[in-house]
Amino acid sequence: MKNKTAIVLMWVVSILPFALVALAWPYLPEQVPTHWGLNGQVDGWGSPATLWLLCAISPILSLGLQFLPRLDPKRANYEKFQSRYDFFGPLVPVLLLVCVAVTLSESLWPGRINVSRTIGVMIGVLFLIIGNLMGKIKPNWFMGVRTPWALSDPDVWNKTQRLGGWVFFLSGLSAVILSLLAPEKIFFIVFFTILIVGIILTYFMSWRWFKEKQP
Repeated sequence: MKNKTAIVLMWVVSILPFALVALAWPYLPEQVPTHWGLNGQVDGWGSPATLWLLCAISPILSLGLQFLPRLDPKRANYEKFQSRYDFFGPLVPVLLLVCVAVTLSESLWPGRINVSRTIGVMIGVLFLIIGNLMGKIKPNWFMGVRTPWALSDPDVWNKTQRLGGWVFFLSGLSAVILSLLAPEKIFFIVFFTILIVGIILTYFMSWRWFKEKQP
């Protein structure tokens, strides 16, 4: 990442979960929810200390997003989609911030929100954004659909990312719509069906496009 504003925003959002947990700590019960079933009901509990582990995920991922491109053999290509990469950087910490906020809300005021629908919408929005960004990503080792055939040919890479972008976009769109309108089980079945079938199709087409270019 090179955009200073994006870097600062990413790290501010990464630290916010620690602040939320610190503020809520005196009021937390002895056990906090750590997992929810497909029906949206809590089916796992743990010590409030587990919240610190959840908070720690965000800065670790932010560290990777900021510095991993420097280790990429194809790091020169990041210049070609730098603005998209800088835009993507703060998104993952935002999703994790929502997860921490939801957990705290359910710990202090159980039943106030529908966890499955809230997380489903957030995942859907993230996939929609990723789907729109993927077509602009250039060959690299850390982002995009990195099939061996795509990494071997720039034209195959571009086609693979465009198809993968559509898969992510349609998966995200289904997640948002079904999270709001359908039962939780239907949401998970349809979302993962579109995603898994789409990924398999993307890998197959990536191989096929590569083979078509071979003499």
